Amino acid sequence: MFPTNGFVVEGEPVIGGLHGEHRHFFCSHCKSWMFTRPHGVDQFVNVRPTMFDDVSWFAPFIETYTSERLPWATTHARHSFEKFPAMGDYGDLVVEYAKHVAKPAN
Repeated sequence: MFPTNGFVVEGEPVIGGLHGEHRHFFCSHCKSWMFTRPHGVDQFVNVRPTMFDDVSWFAPFIETYTSERLPWATTHARHSFEKFPAMGDYGDLVVEYAKHVAKPAN
């Protein structure tokens, strides 16, 4: 997830086929899923890291919906959840993530 105030999209993304509470945006040209604006979360945008030219910096911190993943799909994320974390867990996860990304690179 990235702060909304630092997130800029070039072009005009379109909302995908599922029009629920969470808005999933896709490239209007190739229809690749680019990012999600979660319902009720204004300060962050969930961006697919595969959309970046350089993903060498990226390491998964949280994976969700592991109950639906393919048996061979692994991420080595620090935290895994069968669905989403409980709402009460988000504060601690955000604090831990902030400490995690603040560490100097080796």
